[in-house]
Amino acid sequence: MQNNDNQNRLPVAPLKIAALESCKDLADKVNRHLVEMRSKSPELTEERKNSLHYRGYDADSFLLDVHCSRFGTGEGKGQINQSVRGSDLFVMVDVTNYSLTYKVDGHENHMSPDDHFQDLKRIISAGTATAHRVNVIMPFLYEGRQHRRTKRESLDCAYMLMELESMGIDNFITFDAHDPRVQNAIPLTGFNNFMPTYQFLKTCFRNIPDMKINKDSLMIISPDEGAMDRAIYVANIIGVDVGMFYKRRDYTKVVNGRNPIVAHEFLGSSVQGKDVMIVDDMISSGESMLDTAKALKSRGARRVIICSTFGLFTNGLDQFRNSHRTGMIDYVCTTNLNYRRPELMDEPWYLEADMSSYLAYIIDSINCDAPMGDTLNSSLKIREFLDNLGNDGYEYFGSLVD
Repeated sequence: MQNNDNQNRLPVAPLKIAALESCKDLADKVNRHLVEMRSKSPELTEERKNSLHYRGYDADSFLLDVHCSRFGTGEGKGQINQSVRGSDLFVMVDVTNYSLTYKVDGHENHMSPDDHFQDLKRIISAGTATAHRVNVIMPFLYEGRQHRRTKRESLDCAYMLMELESMGIDNFITFDAHDPRVQNAIPLTGFNNFMPTYQFLKTCFRNIPDMKINKDSLMIISPDEGAMDRAIYVANIIGVDVGMFYKRRDYTKVVNGRNPIVAHEFLGSSVQGKDVMIVDDMISSGESMLDTAKALKSRGARRVIICSTFGLFTNGLDQFRNSHRTGMIDYVCTTNLNYRRPELMDEPWYLEADMSSYLAYIIDSINCDAPMGDTLNSSLKIREFLDNLGNDGYEYFGSLVD
């Protein structure tokens, strides 16, 4: 959504996007939005097209030709095949894309988040010396779940941010960070954490029939205490109740790197006969989310809608297919910010929130050093969308947003 209040904005430098192979599809969509947005911009008059201040503002494409190749030993190198001198460089990477492979001594390896992070550093090192500014777009925060130290263990996420800062990046852009306080590791570098709340609501209400927004029809659920801030934010904007599950764990055991969950306990008002929307940052294996959905159905919930920024589905889709078949879940909505397995698109219960237009606006704003307040605050956009939706059951509590 273009902000019309920012008139006569000048780009900091010509915009260039270096998208790694891991996020080519998303980058192509973002690029198309940027090309259309800037070619139709009222700011771009014929006089300004010839101005040095607006050089590189519009183009047929903002994507660069970049490549990360591998030697037979598995060692790699990054290469930018076009000039980035004096440009405002945005490097995009999806560290969760396991579909890409490379060979080591003839053996095929799937790329891990560690491999993607190394490729990111290679591209930054290839362009940072001549670019005017370097910005990193990493939708899924690398090692975001290892953001704090509770005993003798590594601080991977904080160290990753410090490493990128030492390489000279100016801005770091991510979405729905597991704990955004990790930005304290780089207090002198820009850290932008964006939320997909507006896109979730828009996708759900356009695709799910008979959804109404009032306290008798809808409730927002946090699957654990860590996601409570997200749930409260959504519930406050649309004026409905919020509930929370907390996990009782067996701290005497460690299974797959974590303490196993013994039970899910619920705190909140009755969900009987209501649609419930479970809000969280990611679906990893999905076991915790499905346990939450089962508990809600057992309490009489009408429909269970799971909204998660990143749908990883590390244990495959069979559990979700079975849960949908037995009526435990009704819909799952995730974004297109990370790699999604192809078969997911054909599932009748799956909804996708497209973030490419939003990301294009973020890039455009940063490139022009425009204020980001309107971008970060989606309350007004959500209210406008729901008003235009004409939902008879929609009750808006303005005092909760002000």
